[in-house]
Amino acid sequence: MEPDSERRQLQRLGREAAEYYRSREVPQRLEEALNTLFLLRPADLYGDLANYFSKFSKAPVICKLVGRKVLDGVGRPTLEVEIYCINKNYEKRICSTVISSHSQILENALSEATEDDEKERNDSVNTAVEWVNDSLNTMLRDLKPTDQCKVDKILGEYFTKKAEEKKEIQKEDEEEATLSLPSCVPSATALSGGKKAATIGKKVSGAERTIPPAEPVESVLCGSLAIGGTSLAIAKAGATISRIPLYVHIALLKHDQDSPKEMTVPLPMVSLLNCGKFSPGKLKLMKEIMLIPPVQLSLKQSIERVLDIQREMMRLLEPACKGPSPQLADRKKGGARNTGKKVLPPAIKRISHLGCLITGCDNLEQPLLLMQTACNNIGLELGTDMYLAINCAAHELIDYLKGKYEILTGTFKSPDEMVDMYVELINKFPSIIALVDPLRKEDRQQWNNICCALGSKCYLIAEDAATSISKLITDQDTNLPKCSGIVLKYINQTKVSDLIELTGLSHGQRHITILGSPDGESSDDSLVDLAVGLGAKFIKLGGLCRGERVTKYNRLLAIEEELAKNRTLRFEASFEFIDFAEEPQPEQLSDEPPPPEQDSLPPQPSQPVLQVQNLTAQLAQDSPLT
Repeated sequence: MEPDSERRQLQRLGREAAEYYRSREVPQRLEEALNTLFLLRPADLYGDLANYFSKFSKAPVICKLVGRKVLDGVGRPTLEVEIYCINKNYEKRICSTVISSHSQILENALSEATEDDEKERNDSVNTAVEWVNDSLNTMLRDLKPTDQCKVDKILGEYFTKKAEEKKEIQKEDEEEATLSLPSCVPSATALSGGKKAATIGKKVSGAERTIPPAEPVESVLCGSLAIGGTSLAIAKAGATISRIPLYVHIALLKHDQDSPKEMTVPLPMVSLLNCGKFSPGKLKLMKEIMLIPPVQLSLKQSIERVLDIQREMMRLLEPACKGPSPQLADRKKGGARNTGKKVLPPAIKRISHLGCLITGCDNLEQPLLLMQTACNNIGLELGTDMYLAINCAAHELIDYLKGKYEILTGTFKSPDEMVDMYVELINKFPSIIALVDPLRKEDRQQWNNICCALGSKCYLIAEDAATSISKLITDQDTNLPKCSGIVLKYINQTKVSDLIELTGLSHGQRHITILGSPDGESSDDSLVDLAVGLGAKFIKLGGLCRGERVTKYNRLLAIEEELAKNRTLRFEASFEFIDFAEEPQPEQLSDEPPPPEQDSLPPQPSQPVLQVQNLTAQLAQDSPLT
């Protein structure tokens, strides 16, 4: 009886197996695969069989998120997020991403401020790691990494919940502090103190009231890095699973899965010199002097040209770094104590965290003439073969007691005077085609004035003058002054869906989009893919120094090469500026949006050629602009 029982059991299992495979069309698909591969006779038969059947496997789903504390490019803590998925019945690490820290790098700061900053950063990163490993790990489990909108919605709701919890805690703390205060009748001393405070308030100078007060600093929720890091990691995982580059995945998300026929590579704004607030010279206004290549050049040609200028710049500054200058040597030979001439701008033997050379200048024209000389010495002409952009970082220069900007040590200008200064500067140096943060965001009237005066000649870009991406989406008119474009930074609770939405809104309002890297940059190059996929006009990555920044330029070069190979690379025809002066006033606006009115870059007058030997004389001239 036992052999018959075993035989019947085997027959039953055989019928069940046949039905199991037949219901899933395994015999039919196996026959198709074998017939197809027999004709092809591939070298790796089992590899092709695996590829064939992988098309019918279940879509990978998220099974685990791992958050950990890592270091960014300057050794500060930040967040890394890893994505694990169940893929073909196995747990597999798909990708990881490192999000840049939100806070600025403090230069020449007091030790107390530095310690507070480090503590805040550590607390934020530790909280973000906890969010990823606990709450987000549970909430996103079993979701498809290709479903970016659903993931971002969950992340947004979680962030809102955490923000509300923080508000409740702060409210309770305030109530407890109020209850703990002794309730008594104000004493005479208190009353006299109030009078004293009022008297002190009267001593505020009139200049303080001539400028709008600084808007409150936007608070950053401790742990918000987890939201941005997870959203970007999910996008990267979705691209990996779909077997397409991240920039293509982003473009598909932006265009509702409709693949664009052509794509452009954003023009780089390459930082070369730093003459900002903490540089050794008197000049404080120019935090970054950047190079913008012509639109007709490929990125590879542009980078080579920038490197040529950078090498020549280093050569020009070398006398200031090594040994006595020619003027000092002449003084020693002739015995003269003072010839009345100024030497080259002193260069510091270090690169800033932005990847550019820190040097000191004494007026506005010196670094521009230096840049002009470097170009002319290698046969290039500013305004034709290369253009300039200046990150003014005006918000760092405001003196609230005087109500003015300190552009040079001891030299102050009101917001209206700043507009006049920029107009004169652009007229004298028409090769400058972009000003970043020329004013504080609070000086909205002056933003209007400078846009009307210079909008047809150069880009007026808001970086710090713009607010966080989340606030820009919900309330653009209140938080954004009139400008040509904005610099977007992927930090904090920013989600990929937010960037896609905001770039769409910006294009609709004729704002150009610039993707920018924050101060605390990491070696993660996802920002470049975001810029290409979103169709950004420019990308602001810093200088061609420091590994965390050069990595991104290398990624940009690789994308351009891939697009050219696929014949999907498109070049912009020219620089196009907005003539704000011709825009209708608010009371004249009709129901229909006005047609875009744009001017191409005006022809640039030739710049006078400066030779190396007369550079000192040119730089020694006092600038009429100061």
